[in-house]
Amino acid sequence: MIFTADKNTYLFWNPNDLQSTSFCSITDKNIGIKVFSLFFFYFCTDSQDLHHMKRLILFTLLLVFSLTANITQACTSAVISGKITPDGRPLLWKQRDTSSLHNSVSYFSGEKYNFIAVVNSDTSTPSEVWIGTNSAGFSIMNTQSYNLEEVENEDDRGIANGKVMYRALEICATVADFKTFLDTITKPSMIEANFGVIDAQGGAAMFEVDYNNYTFFDANQTKDAPLGYIARTNFSFTGKLNTGAGYVRYQQEEQILMPASAMKTITPAWIFDELSRRFANPILGIDLKDGSFNQPEGSGWFVEQDFISRHESSCSVVVQGVKPGENPDLTIMWTALGYPPVSVALPLWVKNADHCLPELVKTCKGNATSGINLRTMPLLDKVYAYNQGMGTQRYFNWELLYNKQQTGYMQLLAPVEDHIFKTTQQQTDQWYQTGKIDSNQLKTLYEELNRYVTTSYQQLFGL
Repeated sequence: MIFTADKNTYLFWNPNDLQSTSFCSITDKNIGIKVFSLFFFYFCTDSQDLHHMKRLILFTLLLVFSLTANITQACTSAVISGKITPDGRPLLWKQRDTSSLHNSVSYFSGEKYNFIAVVNSDTSTPSEVWIGTNSAGFSIMNTQSYNLEEVENEDDRGIANGKVMYRALEICATVADFKTFLDTITKPSMIEANFGVIDAQGGAAMFEVDYNNYTFFDANQTKDAPLGYIARTNFSFTGKLNTGAGYVRYQQEEQILMPASAMKTITPAWIFDELSRRFANPILGIDLKDGSFNQPEGSGWFVEQDFISRHESSCSVVVQGVKPGENPDLTIMWTALGYPPVSVALPLWVKNADHCLPELVKTCKGNATSGINLRTMPLLDKVYAYNQGMGTQRYFNWELLYNKQQTGYMQLLAPVEDHIFKTTQQQTDQWYQTGKIDSNQLKTLYEELNRYVTTSYQQLFGL
């Protein structure tokens, strides 16, 4: 572990990769010195008698890092080429991290194309969207980048990102269209983002976009994506080195996606299981699912530093595109609204979305939230129930999510989501064969899934 100081800033770096991964920066000198002392003790002491002391230090380090972290728009994402999926269809994934925890799905009648997208529930007439797909089969998402632009006010960073995605869904049908859109947009654009896009022609790409320029990465080209996917968190490869955020989450993504890409096991269900609900940290060398921090070995509590799924994770969405030549209507937006470990994914289509979306994903009348959020928020509050002083909101009850008795929220909801995927596949297999969605069957499927999920939360949690 290397400790450096630049004036009053103290940086802690990944010992295995000094060129690509910054771990944490602390601007308070006294805190920096204390944390360095903890690092030295933790990494330079090997006595078995000090095992419990080192575990205590691990928790202390995690708490200090959580107190210094101030990134609220911190998402994790991937664009996956159809070349490495079992069915040949491209995938677009985003785990949204935001202070706006109440999300819904809305339908929009656009200038050229209609679309559905995730929005903040408290906005009656949204002009910003955060991931969506349109009637042409074009889909887009973003992660906020923090190393492409120098800004005086952090609140101004990427202020156009949501509006740009709204507009793109209105007028773009292909990856090429989005290129043209970026070429012609007024500069400076006030965009700072990594945009992932897929289309109905098999296109799959990532764009790193700043105020005046963009860099294009093609997930179908070996030079840009040697393993057939492109992962991003909250830094851009074309931005300033070792600044931004999300390096540890990015490492975790790569560790999971790399072997899966070789075996072609990446599906929407796999993404929700292996990425959206991941509680591992490669820097610390821990994976909570191994049971080390569950009772009786541990207390069942942990600090969430740099896990993919965190308190501010407001939803997880996987857009499953179509193969070239297939009807764009068949594009599916698998959407888990709310904290992903206590939510389930529902399939959504643009077709008939003006009147036929499941009630669970729409904003409830009288409540600035979606129906599924009404059920996930009480569970989230139980998981993050310790709120005694500053910084304690980072502690979460892992035992409630996952335990050796198989009674954790994630474990109880796993068969619910599995049933959703199996039921949906039975229907979509037929639609893929016919090349179109039957409106009556779509309505029936939505009603069945809405009823099943509602009943499941009532039976499992009384919600």
